[in-house]
Amino acid sequence: MKLGSEEHKELFCRSFIESHLEFEPEKLSWPVLDSVALERIRSIPFWKEALSTERQAGAMVSAFAATISDPLLREAIALQAMEETRHSRLIEFLINHYDIQISQPPEPALPSNIKTAFIDFGFGECLDSFLAFGLFGIARQANYMPEAIFDIFDPILNEEARHIMFFVNWVTYQQIHEGRRANWLRGFDAVWHYYRALQDKIKAFGGSDEDKQEGFTATGAMNFTDNLTPELFLSTCLQENAKRMSVFDQRLLHPQLLPRLAKIARRIIRLTPQRQSNSTPQLLEQ
Repeated sequence: MKLGSEEHKELFCRSFIESHLEFEPEKLSWPVLDSVALERIRSIPFWKEALSTERQAGAMVSAFAATISDPLLREAIALQAMEETRHSRLIEFLINHYDIQISQPPEPALPSNIKTAFIDFGFGECLDSFLAFGLFGIARQANYMPEAIFDIFDPILNEEARHIMFFVNWVTYQQIHEGRRANWLRGFDAVWHYYRALQDKIKAFGGSDEDKQEGFTATGAMNFTDNLTPELFLSTCLQENAKRMSVFDQRLLHPQLLPRLAKIARRIIRLTPQRQSNSTPQLLEQ
């Protein structure tokens, strides 16, 4: 199948639309938590940022869908907007259901250049999802929460995987139709956008105390285990990412840059003489 072709567009749009799951957050089987689990879920630092991010995403992606003239692309992007909005409803319900105390995030504001915002968001979501897959895996391995909570969030992470699969194929399709057919041009563009997304993560470590508390995936992993090392985190991200991506049609373009960079970083860590991962209890097979 030729990237940028009508067949390519049909496949990545239809795959996305047909894999949509119907559910309402309020009707899920939310478990009753004991005092330990309740304290743990309340102590996770990123609920406000997660709520704000998903609200903003739903509004922005919906606005972008309205600008698309191609009916199939518009249907798929509007569906993503609905799912992003549903994510915000799920997080809001969780916050209220378990009485998690947060300050209210600001109301969503639409950017002036909606297409640029959608592209920036897409690359940022690719980075966030790769990290979130690892964070989720670490928390599950550590039995940080009852399994019923992981069962609720597992389909949400699968939706995030669908979003980034759709995005990497959409953005490639779009770039080809804008004349950027060479792989190196598209690769340079991806590196630039990932660099910008990474700057946001770095700010979560170096900003104010509030920024650090609100880092969506940048600071959350340390809450789930005392034995976290960079090598373990990267290995878990790679394992969880491979698992979630394996279900998609192999004819589609799969995200490759972040897994490659993570493997390079892990190899460098393993070659570092003073790395501490050898003496650290492992949560999973490397």
